[in-house]
Amino acid sequence: MSNAMLDAQRQIPVVVGSRSPRRLELLRTIVAPERLVALPPQNAEEPGFEDIATLADFEVRILEIVEVKQQDVVSQIQRGAESAAVANGCLVICADTTVVVQDADGRPLALGQPPDGDRWPETVRRWFHAYLAGKTHTVMSGVSATLLDAAGQVRQTATRTCGTRVTMREDVEQLLDWYIATGEPIGKAGGYAIQGAGSVFITKFEGSFSNVVGLPLEETMDLLRELRLDH
Repeated sequence: MSNAMLDAQRQIPVVVGSRSPRRLELLRTIVAPERLVALPPQNAEEPGFEDIATLADFEVRILEIVEVKQQDVVSQIQRGAESAAVANGCLVICADTTVVVQDADGRPLALGQPPDGDRWPETVRRWFHAYLAGKTHTVMSGVSATLLDAAGQVRQTATRTCGTRVTMREDVEQLLDWYIATGEPIGKAGGYAIQGAGSVFITKFEGSFSNVVGLPLEETMDLLRELRLDH
């Protein structure tokens, strides 16, 4: 590929297949904001984690979920979504993040976002007491980057996974009422935000901080380098 073609490729729009404002905010730290185009998946249905028995299986499943999102977003582009913005090709970035804890039998269990409605405080309280307080859990993400040409055809796709181990303090009860009252757990995987008030519960993390927020920037940069889009 010529230098001129590489330079042009590095300026194409980056389509973010996500509804997460945190993910978009993180991407703004490594991609010029004017290049970002938000195009969330239209179909909310995706594979679950109910049948998963090991952490390695979680990695496989989370990439399957990311692939479903990617196919949804690519299909939208091929049908003409954001046609003016992506007329000369684009990069599609999709990701998924889940909190993996251990159940009473020591098997991995995924905690997604607290449910909508009035019962979310009850769910968050139960999660803290049963799975988070005084324990170490894993925040796992999958990320894909897909390069599309001007015709909307897939030229190349690369993927990465990332796991961060997070340890919480045991004496959460004295702060839990206050934390739930902030409303911060709403929409957060595992019911907490490490970058916000939820940081008061964290005693240690091992690995990528941005991964816990919602997008592992180190792995995302690796994908950009692999696709020669890191400049």
